Amino acid sequence: MGCDGGTIPKRHELVKGPKKVEKVDKDAELVAQWNYCALSQEILRRPIVACELGRLYNKDAVIEFLLDKSSEKAPGKAASHIKSIKNVTELRLSDNPAWEGDRGNTKGDKHDDLQRARFICPVVGLEMNGRHRFCFLRCCGCVFSERALKEIKAEVCHTCGAAFQEDDVIVLNGSKEDVAALRGRMEERRLRARLQKKAKKPKAAECASKLDVGEGPSRAKPEEPSPDSQDRKAAPAPRNAAANGGSSGKAGKPPSAATKRSIADSEQSEAYKSIFTTHSSAKRSKEESAHWVTHTSYCF
Repeated sequence: MGCDGGTIPKRHELVKGPKKVEKVDKDAELVAQWNYCALSQEILRRPIVACELGRLYNKDAVIEFLLDKSSEKAPGKAASHIKSIKNVTELRLSDNPAWEGDRGNTKGDKHDDLQRARFICPVVGLEMNGRHRFCFLRCCGCVFSERALKEIKAEVCHTCGAAFQEDDVIVLNGSKEDVAALRGRMEERRLRARLQKKAKKPKAAECASKLDVGEGPSRAKPEEPSPDSQDRKAAPAPRNAAANGGSSGKAGKPPSAATKRSIADSEQSEAYKSIFTTHSSAKRSKEESAHWVTHTSYCF
């Protein structure tokens, strides 16, 4: 019972049994989570941001994702919860002085130590390679190991001194339970912000209506005449006005002070009076005046 070439088949080649579940290499998974962007699958490079679920992204990849609103591009599962740039926080990471990167393995003949990471905890000194739990603060973006926050308990950030609450601490690349808890906190936070925004709109409308109601009657209200003006209207006209009105036969003649005066008689400066043609400097004698045949005659 042989095949071509004299080979003898084995049982597992002829009988199909249940498929074995393929196990993901933990080291490869950790390298992918902590060294590559969750959206573009490119190597993480500054500026690095993190979402409210604790995933790491390149900031330029998030901006391109938000700007591309075409229907052809389906939103990725890793960034479907990101609606604006405000939903991510730029991280303040501490460089690892012992990390050389690709400089020490240019020829490819050197072993790459996967335990070595680019960033470390600035308080304890643990490397951020996935072996230890790390978290960041939403208020300032500083990154620490969870051990540092537990050992040195404080209500302010260890690096910048910004005050934070328990709700601001977000675990980076946490387990499924951590992601579920973070998702619930994210939904509660967004619902609270939405309700606050709705509550502000009626208050603004009420303030605007009160201002309109308060200013309306004051504008429409006519000015009441003062008692002095009523006395002036009721007072009889002076005798000289009555005499002038009787002699001339014209009622409401303006007083002599309101008559028109020429600019020459006004109390203005000579420079101002010289602008007008009634000034003496503008008048010419007959010898200086032009003949009527000229094109631009200047006659008075």
